[in-house]
Amino acid sequence: MSDRAASILLVTKGHPFEREPFFQVFDDMKGVDWTHVEQPAAQALFSVEQARRFDAFVCYDMPGISFQPDRAPDFLAPDETFKQRFLALLESGYGFVFLHHAIAGWPAWDEYAEILGGRFLYVPGELRGQPRQDSGYHHGVTHNVSVVKDHPVTQGLPESFQITDELYLYEVFDDSVEPLLVSDYEFTRDNFYSAAKVVCEQQMFSNEGWEHEPGSNLIGWAKTYGKSRIVYLQCGDDPVAYACPEFQQLLRNAILWVSAGQRE
Repeated sequence: MSDRAASILLVTKGHPFEREPFFQVFDDMKGVDWTHVEQPAAQALFSVEQARRFDAFVCYDMPGISFQPDRAPDFLAPDETFKQRFLALLESGYGFVFLHHAIAGWPAWDEYAEILGGRFLYVPGELRGQPRQDSGYHHGVTHNVSVVKDHPVTQGLPESFQITDELYLYEVFDDSVEPLLVSDYEFTRDNFYSAAKVVCEQQMFSNEGWEHEPGSNLIGWAKTYGKSRIVYLQCGDDPVAYACPEFQQLLRNAILWVSAGQRE
């Protein structure tokens, strides 16, 4: 692999975040050069022709959702041209790192969940042909993360570490991902709040009348799709999480690993 820095396209928009501390993580990251483009403008760069100057994409975005002030959000599917260009990127070996809320993106495009390895559902819906309840969230959880796989993404990390971050009670496709990180938090209904209560009823921090099966404690995984390396990390909600040295190491490792697949 070349000794030059990995070049990434960093994609944001669709979910609020604190920009300065987030971008500082990338400014401080050794061996990585980054270009930032927001959605929807970034979609023009999701093609083999336009992506030639990049080794990988880092997605901290949430496309395909239009939140409404007094009702459920609108879900917008990408057009067929974008889909085909995205899939061509994956067949060409461009790597992707998806962070935190990115797992909620493109809810009207079923294949997007297959690419990532799971989905956060803002409202009840169907996933892999089965009805599923809306997902749950809980901000500011201090929990212990354990490394469950010796992998380039987990290289240099301790066997376990503590982080304070938002967690999701969400859908994970365990049959198609390679587990890397698990949390010791209890992923049950009583420990989370309903996403639909927020976006449909404007009720934050409520799980009244909401039911959800116990969920996966898997918060980081690797996989391939087409010829591309994919990593999803649930970590990364706010500046407290950004400042965690293990999160920074994970993110850098993930970028270098998915980039290597394109550059080898």
